[in-house]
Amino acid sequence: MGERWVKVLRWGLGLVVLAFVARAIARNWQDLEAHPIAWTFRPLPALGSVLLVWLMYAILIEAWRRMLGGWGQSLGRLEATRIWLVSSLGKYVPGKVWAIAGMALMAREAGVAAWAATASAVILQVLALGSGAAVAGLLGGRALAATRPDLLPWFWGGGLAALGGASLLLVPGMVRRLLALVKLGGPDADTPGLEPLVLGLLANVLAWLGYGMAMWLLGLAVLPAPTLGMPLAIAAFAASYVAGFVVLIAPGGLVVREGLLIVLLQGSVGLGAATALALASRVLLTITEVGAALPFLLLRRGNPRVA
Repeated sequence: MGERWVKVLRWGLGLVVLAFVARAIARNWQDLEAHPIAWTFRPLPALGSVLLVWLMYAILIEAWRRMLGGWGQSLGRLEATRIWLVSSLGKYVPGKVWAIAGMALMAREAGVAAWAATASAVILQVLALGSGAAVAGLLGGRALAATRPDLLPWFWGGGLAALGGASLLLVPGMVRRLLALVKLGGPDADTPGLEPLVLGLLANVLAWLGYGMAMWLLGLAVLPAPTLGMPLAIAAFAASYVAGFVVLIAPGGLVVREGLLIVLLQGSVGLGAATALALASRVLLTITEVGAALPFLLLRRGNPRVA
């Protein structure tokens, strides 16, 4: 009976997540149709943008898997991909805990300790915020200073704070104490090790560069006269993501992310094109997230293969 109710609860939560995803897709499409903006469509840069985003997913998934390995946990690449992609849809539910909670539950079902999945995801998120703020400041400092100089110290400060928080995870016993607060048990080792942390940082830096390049390609695909430079595209994407994440009530960073993207890009491409690109970027990310997870949602999962 207990297992039956767990399955019912899992399906119920899955339907809730899919409902929020469907609402996000409908809202994004309505926003695109509501703006009288000149559009074009070039298929090759659009395809390149999608493929580049998926490649960044693969890099981040491998970083998460390596982080698990640092805790002495083992998970095959296909199973890690399934867990990472499906649980990521939880970001569309208001609040920032559903994706990580789903990841912990699915990882436990695959034979991985829930604390290890949670700790690895949280560490990578902290590294993502810190590296994202640093990338935004380094590549977009001039544009940020010209458009919103009041934001630049916040991004530098936020990046340093996030990296400082990540360094605290190296303090002996710190991870165990944090996991004890949420009653998830704890690791035998104090940290996952220096190598997984360095790989996690490098993976996130590569992801920011790749995501920004994907948005630059998207500009080539949908804007009639694309004038967006690649460094600004990278910086604006990273800055807007970090800002969207810290606003807890916005599912997936909605509104906050698009608003900051428009502010940062309008000086380079104009208000209309910046608005178009911000909305198109939201649609792109929703399509890539749902499209990557869809095969795992449609296919019945067999016995997990731990490797």
